[in-house]
Formats: sequence, structure tokens, C-alpha cells
Amino acid sequence: MSALTRFLARLLGLYCILVGLSMVTHKRAIVEAVTVLIHNPPALYFAALFTLVAGLAMVLGHNVWSGGVLPVIVTLVGWLTSIRSVVLLFVGPGTAGDFLGALHFEQLFYLYAAVSLILGVYLTYGGFRSTSR
Repeated sequence: MSALTRFLARLLGLYCILVGLSMVTHKRAIVEAVTVLIHNPPALYFAALFTLVAGLAMVLGHNVWSGGVLPVIVTLVGWLTSIRSVVLLFVGPGTAGDFLGALHFEQLFYLYAAVSLILGVYLTYGGFRSTSR
């Protein structure tokens, strides 16, 4: 496994764990922040720009579709981040709000937090456990 895969797995894993824990401890604030962001076109645009840079950096630096589950998940995170960012750049706040409503974000909030935590634990464990060959 490459050093870049290990680094990105650790980075993304710790990020997901911290975000998931933050979600669990601050549900109301997170729901309000996401709702405000979705209905604020300039803020949504800049958030999409910054996440697009991160997603494209992962895609360009780590586009690995073989070698085990960990490298593929890291690559998928990069692609999904890029795709989501591009979509947010081109849809209006109404469409973004409709999409958020379709995801039932507030009702399934703890499920989304759990997914973030599980993904984070897996990536962190895999990133710190793996060794270069």
C-alpha cells in the first residue's frame, strides 16, 4: 500500500471521526448550519469551491482502483467529494434544499453521524495499521 494511501486514510479517517463526534454532540447547531448554508447562495458557492479543490486533489493524486478495499474507499471519497462539489456549483439553493429534504437529513441525522464515525474508524484503523511493502 502506498504512503499516499496511508496518509489519506489517516487524514480522512480522523476527519470523519471528529466530524461524526461533533455531529453527535451538536445536532441542533449542525442542522441549523447546514440549513443556513443551503439557503445562502454565496456561502454555498464558496463551500463548493473549497471542497472541489480537496476532492480534485484526491482524485488527481490518488486515483487507485485496485490493491484492496482501503485504497478504493479513499479514491471513492475523492470522487464523491468532487462530484458533489460540481453539482453544488451548478444547482440553485432551491434544488440543494430539495435534495437535503430528500435525504431526510434531520430525521436520519444520527444515521449520517454513525456512517461518518464507522467510515472514520475504518479508514483510521486501516491507515495506521497498514505498513509499506
